[in-house]
Amino acid sequence: MSEQTTVAQERAWLKENVGRHALHPMNDPKDVLKNPPPIIEKGDGVYITDVDGHRMLDCQGGLWCVNAGYGRKEIVDAITRQANELAYYNLFPGGANAPATRLGARLIELLRPEGMSRVLFSSGGSDSVESAFKLARQYWKLEGEPERIKFISLRGGYHGLHFGGMSACGGDAWRRSYEPLVPGFINVESPNLYRNPFTSDPEALVDICIKLLEREIQFQSADTVAAVIAEPIQGAGGVNVPPASYWPKLREVCDRYGVLLIADEVITGFGRSGALFGSRGWGVKPDIMCLAKGLTSGYVPLGATVLNDRVASAWNNEGPRSVLMHGYTYSGHPVACAAGLAAVDIVVKENLTENARVVGDYFLGRLGELKEKHRVIGDVRGKGLMIAVELVKDRETKEPFSPVDSYPGAISEACVANGVMLRTIVNKFIISPPLTFTKAHVDEVVRVLDDALTRNKY
Repeated sequence: MSEQTTVAQERAWLKENVGRHALHPMNDPKDVLKNPPPIIEKGDGVYITDVDGHRMLDCQGGLWCVNAGYGRKEIVDAITRQANELAYYNLFPGGANAPATRLGARLIELLRPEGMSRVLFSSGGSDSVESAFKLARQYWKLEGEPERIKFISLRGGYHGLHFGGMSACGGDAWRRSYEPLVPGFINVESPNLYRNPFTSDPEALVDICIKLLEREIQFQSADTVAAVIAEPIQGAGGVNVPPASYWPKLREVCDRYGVLLIADEVITGFGRSGALFGSRGWGVKPDIMCLAKGLTSGYVPLGATVLNDRVASAWNNEGPRSVLMHGYTYSGHPVACAAGLAAVDIVVKENLTENARVVGDYFLGRLGELKEKHRVIGDVRGKGLMIAVELVKDRETKEPFSPVDSYPGAISEACVANGVMLRTIVNKFIISPPLTFTKAHVDEVVRVLDDALTRNKY
């Protein structure tokens, strides 16, 4: 049997078995078997290639995370060196390793403008959020306010799918199948400019949402509220970009009532929004920050929860409650931290943050041209290389396509067939490519999307 025949047989086996044994997140298992997704085999720069040799621009960036692009030798070499030197050692009592120590120091250096001082590593974004909740509750116990146990989050927000993070999520789809949720979590309105029941005026919307938040804190009693958690830009909820005044006013409210502010930077961290950190882009210093995804550019799973000086200082108190009874087997995994050091260096040295801002602005402009041409596009929004195109049945009423409508999926499939991989969430195309994307890549994406919408009129 020739090598070529063996390769063909292996690819045929893969296509026959995709979804047959491994469950795919956010999918109905029956749908994966009925409509198998392309099996991605290779990545190069901003391109991915499936097992059939079909090459596509990756407008998903893996899953918001491949910030530095595919095939970065610097990251691969760092992983290889570390795996050969020390594949694993823990940070539990009696343990330490060099890469975790180095990456911790590097992150605190990058986050000096926010006044951050301590890092707890984990295995990903959901872990980093869960850690933030536990550390916030422990902080208040150490500070002598043990009744501060509640968390307030925003509708449309996404904070991972552990039970704590899921309880903070602001969407029914993420929660309904797994209820009852964790007590002590409350949702309030978010400043969604395109879809809100109040106003189309940005500043009026900010004032309404801030007032509703303040009233909820008062209703719950401020001395029972541990923290407010929010994404600087809502990601999975549809790339909802708040007006510029929202985050500064959010910080003011938290300060007024002594409530911690947790910034879920799992997506926005490390340049994606056109600022190195999303909250920095709004000029705000959180108390706790949750990081993952771009931290290693997706090459190895890694998350981090970062505490500012105010929060970290609580652990200077003496007593049994100051022991950090939290952590993961893979907290500070040496191979992951080595990857993180290399990935962060690329983002900083190549100024990918600025590229995300410039190319993102260009992308939004080109997509705005498509909106003028195709009435099925209800809204185009984003910041940096974090963009959404929302399709609607009627632009005036903003009637969305539902999960059972086939039209958005047909457009997405047409784009994939012509070399552009988009992520489709019901009626929204999410665009979050590697931060190495260029204007030429943008032009190609717009050409393919324009062609798909023209050939498939609604």
